[in-house]
Amino acid sequence: MMNEMVYRGAVELTALLRSREVSAVEVLEAHLEQIDRLNPLVNAVVTIDEEGARAAAAEADRKLAAGVALGPLHGLPISFKDTARTAGMRTTFGHPRHADFVPDSNDLHVQRILDAGAIRVGKTNVPEYAAGSHTFNRLFGTTRNPYDPSKSAGGSSGGAAAALASGFQPIADGSDMGGSLRNPASFCNVVGLRPTPGMVPNTDGGNVFFPLGVAGPMGRTAEDTALLFSAMRGATPDDPFSVFPAEEAHAGEPSPQDFAGLRIAYAPTLGGRIPVSRDVLDVLDPQAKALAELGAHVEIDCPDLDGSDEVFRVLRAASFHAAWGDDLDADPGLFNHFLAGNIRDGAGLSGRDVFRAEEGMTRLIRKAAEFFTRYDLVIAPASQLAPFDADLEYPTEIEGEQLENYLDWMRAPYLFTPLGLPALSVPAGFTPSGLPVGLQMVGARGSDVRLLRLASAFEQLSSCSAVHPQGAAVL
Repeated sequence: MMNEMVYRGAVELTALLRSREVSAVEVLEAHLEQIDRLNPLVNAVVTIDEEGARAAAAEADRKLAAGVALGPLHGLPISFKDTARTAGMRTTFGHPRHADFVPDSNDLHVQRILDAGAIRVGKTNVPEYAAGSHTFNRLFGTTRNPYDPSKSAGGSSGGAAAALASGFQPIADGSDMGGSLRNPASFCNVVGLRPTPGMVPNTDGGNVFFPLGVAGPMGRTAEDTALLFSAMRGATPDDPFSVFPAEEAHAGEPSPQDFAGLRIAYAPTLGGRIPVSRDVLDVLDPQAKALAELGAHVEIDCPDLDGSDEVFRVLRAASFHAAWGDDLDADPGLFNHFLAGNIRDGAGLSGRDVFRAEEGMTRLIRKAAEFFTRYDLVIAPASQLAPFDADLEYPTEIEGEQLENYLDWMRAPYLFTPLGLPALSVPAGFTPSGLPVGLQMVGARGSDVRLLRLASAFEQLSSCSAVHPQGAAVL
């Protein structure tokens, strides 16, 4: 019998914890039981420290009883993405050569989440080095979709999204370069926010000048995602491009009426740049119509994305070669074949190629700023297709269009990446076979809080966030 506590929202749980209606120990035990029951099926959590989590939960209860000031995430259990360094707990990056790597310090966003009172439980699965939007690796195998375990959970934050949907934790961290927060959120009927670069400091890698990869929050609702985002964001001296975001004041609770009068660009195929499966569009088209019926001015339009594909692929390949080129030269079998191919792509780039890509990104950012003087919001697919068979490496065809490589089916989210904008996926509906579909919402630079509010308003319109897995994963 499932404990109903595992599907209580993070905001609701924090209120129950502070009022002592439930204890941190009780919340943890309910989630540990859910992990024990269902994780063998979905394979979302790959490392777990029950003893350490129980000690931390008991300490959280003692602090509450003693009147110690509590953080905003007090008592909430979380397993961190397995690319995030966690002190004293192994961090594998989804690769066998790091199977026994135990960091001696936490990444900044991990530390901030723990400082805010969250209880560390374990680590969530990722593709090899988080490269790709389907979560499988040689160390832990494949993460499966809680709504249909024969399907992919997406990636690269696929373990995080599946853990949320399965009731293993109420909040989750992730990261996003080409859609790694947005794609798995779409596949697993949860919310994933790719923040404006700088909102969550980039201190976890060796290059603060690389704006494509960001850390960000996930939750089953936009409200829960916003709660985690509040703990993760904020400037630090270690990242000179990080920012102290200004709080955005909004009157009242989010409501579908928030869309009235908004200027919304609907980009179902990103201006004809991508193929999108019919079952995805059959979910999103009615949602765009519903927003118009609320009084939004919805037009078919799209920001200028010309050259975005080349910018993304050049900068991604250059970063991969800088990180792993020497390792690949020393051992050609060290990486999976498509990651190795991307590393080799980087080897063929010149400094001029990289600089031209940065110039292209500059143009895209400036064009996006101009676009958002005319529009308040862009809505688009978060993924070009619904969850596919988990045994595939990646899809090779969409609506009869053949895809050349494992990046081609991920363009719906990654073409927005070089524009430097906040973007999220929010649950929008289900295909006839019951598979989740997410709506990608993209806002102006720095509008992250407003974007989360609009996502919360949209949830009231779509009512999909409350639909939890009813298939094999909950039997």
